[in-house]
Amino acid sequence: MLQFARFAATRAVMAVVTLVLVSLIVFSLMELVPGDCAERYLAYKNTQGSAITLADIEAERARLGLDRPFLTRWASWLSGAFRGDFGESCILRVNIAQLLGDKFWISLWICLGSLTLAYMIALPVGIISAASKNAVLNNSLRLISYLGLAMPNFLLALMVMLFSTIYFGETLTGLFSPEYREAPWSWAKFVDLLKHAWLPIFILGWSATAFALQTVRALMSDEIGKLYVTAAAARGIYGRRLLWRYPARHALGPIVNSLGFDLNRIFNELPIVALILTLTEAGSLLLEALARSNDQQLAGAIIFLLTAAIVTLNFATDILLAVIDPRVRKSILR
Repeated sequence: MLQFARFAATRAVMAVVTLVLVSLIVFSLMELVPGDCAERYLAYKNTQGSAITLADIEAERARLGLDRPFLTRWASWLSGAFRGDFGESCILRVNIAQLLGDKFWISLWICLGSLTLAYMIALPVGIISAASKNAVLNNSLRLISYLGLAMPNFLLALMVMLFSTIYFGETLTGLFSPEYREAPWSWAKFVDLLKHAWLPIFILGWSATAFALQTVRALMSDEIGKLYVTAAAARGIYGRRLLWRYPARHALGPIVNSLGFDLNRIFNELPIVALILTLTEAGSLLLEALARSNDQQLAGAIIFLLTAAIVTLNFATDILLAVIDPRVRKSILR
């Protein structure tokens, strides 16, 4: 137990160090963008007809603390980030935590829902496919997985919207019905969210399922052919007991370790799907901040929060892997 606690503590320290390094990278990229926040904001005000002078820029720079040393500003930003305070949006001049509101958490749960859907399908189907000798079944599953990898998520979203509009007169866009968009959270609003969120979860889970299915099938096919599985079968262990106790258990390690990567890949696909389905969540805000308004403070906050979610998931999967995989437990005890 002491060794396991030491393992968990080591992983926790590594997670915190990773977040600190990522925050430094994100903050440095924010600083490398031509023109600081004061210049970008006042340039935006200038386009609205306001007369801006150099004195105004210097005063705004002092108000935002941009005249302080780089490391001081980074330490202040990092301290606020760990408390959930990212300051003000550079362009919108609104508190970023207030601007994001529930948007990031809704986005995260959509991505986690897609990830859960993908592995709920990929794990049993991939294991069955690897163990089955049925050529028709294997080729059918392979065709479906190839189709999932080949068809972009945005194309699937357009196809679903077109079909729904033609046959049902409903575009299936948005995450809430009009009466719940600005309403406070309630059970009725949560149910309304579930009624709309299934579509982005399904679309984002489409390619994630195909990718996970290929991974599970490849790992299982490799494990099934090993000598320890043959030896277990010779001892009279067969069927589902053989699959789950030996090859599936050993194949779970790389699968569990890839969850953080899969979450990142799903979030990367979210902005374009959000644009098509007109979802007002963190993915569309990130696209707006990076491509249109050049609001690096808002973009940096979203990227840091996403990184924190991925690092937390990786920490949880490390602990889970140590629990379910005897090889990891043995490495802890050494």
